[in-house]
Amino acid sequence: MAELSPVLKQATPVLAARGEGVYLYDEQDRRYLDFTAGIGVTSTGHCHPRVVEAAQRQVGTLIHGQYTTVMHRPLLRLTERLGEVLPAGLDRLFYVNSGSEAVEAAVRLARQATGRQNIVAFQGGFHGRTMGAGALTSSGVKVRAGIGPMMPGVVFTPFPEAYRHRCSEADAVRFALAEFDQLLVTVSSPRDTAAIIIEPVLGEGGYIPAPPEFLAGLRERADRHGILLIVDEVQTGVGRTGRFWGHDHAGIRPDILITAKGLASGFPLSAIAAPEALMGQAWPGSQGGTYGGNAVSAAAALATLDVVRDEGLVDNAAEQGARLQEGLRKVAAEHPVIGDVRGLGLMVGNEFSTPEGVPDTETATRVHQAAARRGLLLLTCGPHGNVVRMIPPLIVTAEQVDDAVGLWAEAVRDAVNG
Repeated sequence: MAELSPVLKQATPVLAARGEGVYLYDEQDRRYLDFTAGIGVTSTGHCHPRVVEAAQRQVGTLIHGQYTTVMHRPLLRLTERLGEVLPAGLDRLFYVNSGSEAVEAAVRLARQATGRQNIVAFQGGFHGRTMGAGALTSSGVKVRAGIGPMMPGVVFTPFPEAYRHRCSEADAVRFALAEFDQLLVTVSSPRDTAAIIIEPVLGEGGYIPAPPEFLAGLRERADRHGILLIVDEVQTGVGRTGRFWGHDHAGIRPDILITAKGLASGFPLSAIAAPEALMGQAWPGSQGGTYGGNAVSAAAALATLDVVRDEGLVDNAAEQGARLQEGLRKVAAEHPVIGDVRGLGLMVGNEFSTPEGVPDTETATRVHQAAARRGLLLLTCGPHGNVVRMIPPLIVTAEQVDDAVGLWAEAVRDAVNG
């Protein structure tokens, strides 16, 4: 009898039978408020009617048209549609299936275009589990342990983590930029540095937003030294942070943008975008893949983008995200074990720690499990697993946010009071 790998562990005990909007239902038809969204994937909610209809219609006409063999209309329409929301000048796209694959493609492009080998990544960043993407990841040793040596040419520098360093955000930014400058004169010469890769909000690393001043500082340094700036929008893109792209909060433009997760409401699809002149420097044959740009995924992505636009989901993410943080901060005010509540839009983390700032993984785990028992599905993150994150679909309503905060308050009380 075959079974799943024993290494695969479920974050919740739910055996999902169906999904509808912000809710999942198990085989006994118990309803759960899903504030995981498939790790930020089901941006339009579970089984949005317009996404379902688009996918069903496409399945009946063309399931797979391998896009380096033949072209198909859904991918052409999606490319045109993405051109309406991508940063100005990022007008060429390459499609693959997962965030990790897109990260690998972005690094390949950066190295080929610049003729340089080194990539600067940030402590706490998560970019994937494949060998190249894993080499760029430092959100936790579980991604890197036991598989070395990792891909060479990767250097790490601090991310501005004000809470962890017990300092102001301004001091954290000054420190992180100074360390970046030091890296360029001690470890990786600008002439050897192809690119900087960064998440606008650390995902697996603890849901820590990059301050706008920090991203602006990186943009300035990238321009000064001829280094490419790769912004990993796998989790932050398509409205998640209350702007269409997470980097929009800083008013900068990346050289290469990576998107995935919420792009197609659960269908596998990812992409990198870059200016024509830059994308044209990829070496012949370096871009391809069997399933990239799948016709059904492309149709689902088109429907997703239409729903995001027509239902005002970017603005809703900003509005409901602010409401969510306000409610969570009230809970934190009653329970000092929650040391920090932070995030952007509908990407919010609750960090559990002692009064001295020591990570409290045990309490975070108990609260996470108590919430699931009460019908609220959440995930943990951070190197110590002491951050409980909330990532509801972008369609979430004020009433559903309030329901989630109420269930969260009960779960925290249960876990803290034993």
